[in-house]
Amino acid sequence: MSARLAGLLPGELNERQTEVYRAIAGGRRASGPQAFSLADEEGRLRGPFNAMLLSPPVGLAVQAVGAAVRYESVLTDRVREMAILVVAAAWDSAFEREAHEAVGRTCGLTEPELDTLREGGLPESADPAERTALRATAALTRTGALSDQEYDDTVAAWGERGLFELTTLVGYYSLLALQLRVFAGEQPAERPVEHPTPPSESGTS
Repeated sequence: MSARLAGLLPGELNERQTEVYRAIAGGRRASGPQAFSLADEEGRLRGPFNAMLLSPPVGLAVQAVGAAVRYESVLTDRVREMAILVVAAAWDSAFEREAHEAVGRTCGLTEPELDTLREGGLPESADPAERTALRATAALTRTGALSDQEYDDTVAAWGERGLFELTTLVGYYSLLALQLRVFAGEQPAERPVEHPTPPSESGTS
């Protein structure tokens, strides 16, 4: 499915939209080596960022949450990128997967780890704190909640701040995946329909 929302060129933006554009394309995301491009060759924002220009007040706030999650969190770079890829797998978001696999490689994620995350699994990390964060992320994407044990384990590993930032990460990247579906035309891969097993002719279950 093609994008529903046309990309806007920098010269087509009004003053408030330009503020959002500069915050995204000229902020922390644009500093240092670029693992993936934020804009196309003509300057149109890519992926979920283009839609943020539709409502500058909301778009500016949303991009600020994303910048805080990526650059001001107590979560390690590896945990952050693995958690994002867990969300990408849950939503089957090709853009998030492509972008954050590229970032993940710069953070030391191995190809076997990326393969596992791409398939919806969790890598067998040697770091107990990493395993705890990924189990919590998987639970949040699967059920939208944590058990008491998952809550206690994650707080023990990352503190209440870390858990808050992890839940914010899950919510933020789920929001981006939703916006990608609505505005960029990104659709999940079709999966075969599983038909329930019919009851036996004897009537027993």
